[in-house]
Amino acid sequence: MSGIFSGRAWGKIWMYRSTFLLGLVNTLETAFISLIIALSLGIIFGLMATSGRKSLKAISRVYVEVIQNTPILLQLCFLYYALAFSGHSPGILVTGFIALGVYTGAYMSEVIRAGIESIPKGQFEAAEAQGFGYFGRMYYIILPQSIKVILPPMVNTIVNMIKNTSCLYIVGGADLLSLTYSFVTGENTGGSYAPAYILCGALFFIMCFPLSTLASVWETSLKKRDRRTTVTNTEKNPEAGKEAV
Repeated sequence: MSGIFSGRAWGKIWMYRSTFLLGLVNTLETAFISLIIALSLGIIFGLMATSGRKSLKAISRVYVEVIQNTPILLQLCFLYYALAFSGHSPGILVTGFIALGVYTGAYMSEVIRAGIESIPKGQFEAAEAQGFGYFGRMYYIILPQSIKVILPPMVNTIVNMIKNTSCLYIVGGADLLSLTYSFVTGENTGGSYAPAYILCGALFFIMCFPLSTLASVWETSLKKRDRRTTVTNTEKNPEAGKEAV
């Protein structure tokens, strides 16, 4: 316990604070670029899963099942070392972008699929009757309505992706956890284990907690709004309320 309260150890942390700030910036950069990749894949495979075409649904299902049922560490190592030994290694950060983007994209795909499927079929039929094509139906009618279902779990998925950036440690990345490990094992900085890992955890908490809270508040707010809407509609049309019961 003395290490936690060691003034010398915390002084060393302050002296080399730029190391932790660099790790924080690299983690945020990795998360941001990975998020762009994940959203792109999530939208593509989410739309494929709800397209009604068996071949597209099968491709989407294979992608989701393979990615979700294998560890992110395995995928990261495979991608990094496979590219490295082939002589086409893009570097640790780029490998991290791709691995995290592909991994998170599978979860984004399921979130988007669930959001689309939560919309009543009557909305699809009404949009089709108005002459909208598939993409027109999705863009103008379905996706705007499914946003309230999609956003809360999507934010939670982003939180998990930020935490998963720590997996870059296994291939010697420059993320927050990797630089923290380098700090505590360095020749000039080694020994401040407890303060360094406490700071590392605190920085992850600062990044993730606001997003987690936002997702919870958002979801609660949307549920309350739906209940108010249901009550209002029932008051305006009591017969509809009786039919629903």
